[in-house]
Amino acid sequence: MKKIGIIGSSGGNLYNLGGKDPKKLLAEIQNQTNSTELELETIQFIAANESMDAAKPTTIASLWTINSDGEFTQHSEATLEEINQQARVLDEEIAGKILAGTIDGLIVMSGDPKSANQQTLKAAAEKRIPIVGTGGTSMALISSMGANVIATSGTTGTTNRTRAVSFVTSLTNHFGFSYRPLLGKHDNNNDLSDGLGLKNINIRGIMMSALPGFIAMALILALSKIPGFGMLGDVFDVLIGALPVIIAVIAAKQVSELDEVSIVAGVIAGVLSVDGGIIGGMIGGILAGLFVRVLFQKFVKWRFPMTTVNIAAGGFAGLIAGLLIYYFIGPVALTLGDLIKQVIEVTIAFNPIIAGLIAGVLIWPAILGGIYHAAILPIVLLEMERTGNSFLGAVDMVGLVMVAAGINLANIISPRDKGEAAVATPGFAINVGFGTFVESAYPFMFSSKWVFAGALVSGGVGGALVGLFDIRGTAYVPTFTAPLLANNPLGFIIAMLVPFALALTITILANRWPAKKVEQNVHQDENEKISV
Repeated sequence: MKKIGIIGSSGGNLYNLGGKDPKKLLAEIQNQTNSTELELETIQFIAANESMDAAKPTTIASLWTINSDGEFTQHSEATLEEINQQARVLDEEIAGKILAGTIDGLIVMSGDPKSANQQTLKAAAEKRIPIVGTGGTSMALISSMGANVIATSGTTGTTNRTRAVSFVTSLTNHFGFSYRPLLGKHDNNNDLSDGLGLKNINIRGIMMSALPGFIAMALILALSKIPGFGMLGDVFDVLIGALPVIIAVIAAKQVSELDEVSIVAGVIAGVLSVDGGIIGGMIGGILAGLFVRVLFQKFVKWRFPMTTVNIAAGGFAGLIAGLLIYYFIGPVALTLGDLIKQVIEVTIAFNPIIAGLIAGVLIWPAILGGIYHAAILPIVLLEMERTGNSFLGAVDMVGLVMVAAGINLANIISPRDKGEAAVATPGFAINVGFGTFVESAYPFMFSSKWVFAGALVSGGVGGALVGLFDIRGTAYVPTFTAPLLANNPLGFIIAMLVPFALALTITILANRWPAKKVEQNVHQDENEKISV
């Protein structure tokens, strides 16, 4: 194990790039070192309440250190002048550790080689321990002291994670340790880091995260139909073009997990993927995320300055992915998306009532089996990409949301026991108020086969009505606004109310039936006793 120290401050430019949250900044470095043979031995980090570029001696600040258990400690806040005095005491202690050989390397962020970090850096120069850091001015001064600076960079364009990866990569390379940057959700097990990010590809997660963009488009479509708001039709067209960009950004960020760097790559790839539709945007975003991870790690390994690493990784990754979609993959993706939409339309046109009936009955098993978010939701979004609403989106609202609302309301009005009313109330409020959380009906469906069967029947009836009225709509919006987003508002109202009332009635009857049965059995037992 090699022990390292962290010294410096929240800095000027660094303050706006993570320095204002010292705990998060330090935790990212600790997270990366925990997966290597590096150990954080000491920290002397001065955190001001404003950028050091504007700080005064009276600016409020605090000193951050680390204890023997590896926990960060924020000492009492005081003026910057007083904190600097405390830091100088700690500066002497760290210098002593370096001279004694108990600290093997330093990470410096916006350090102060002339005052708060003077003794530490003198000792580091004398012992020739490796130093890595950011802060153009301070690192230049440290180098002029004869210190063994093995990697330096400015802070522009960097993030907590990219800086931490750069620091640890440089130190582990110097010491000859193996290191794989931890870029995702993980504990301290380095094996959980997927170098390419393939494990992070989650179509369902990407689609769910992109849903607000589709809902915004549906709202604009509805508003554009109101007299006097026709000009919003142009906004609707712009939003349709933006959908691939939205999906590309989400995909790139989820796959690469490099924050702003991946967002930039996703935007570039998404803009070049617009002609490929949302499938093209998704593929472009995924490729951008994969390329960002690869390029980022390569550039860090080659010891590029961190600012350059971010700019080059984000820019090149977005361009490479975007150009692949623009010239090669985009036309295929667009054709595939159109083919899926055409199959849906042909199926519905063959017999819309039967199509709606089947969809309404199967949508509950689909969501229970995990198929809904993996298969149905992407199809809904593909439908919405063209028209702003969807046949399956309407079935979702009437077959899932309204049925769940009916089941929940029944358990508020006539529960089997008083406790069920308390469980059903928030579920009903979310069903009606937000058009989601159909899972709230699960406890009642699983505890009664009649309620479960009623959900299937009600969903089927609702789906059939969607087919009968040829409705295109959406869920995930308040139920009282859903008809406004549909192509047939009156038909949608009917299609929503009928399965709601049916589920409500069936659930009330199912809840009362066991009570009546028990009552009949009691009377039968009493009659038998009397006859005896």
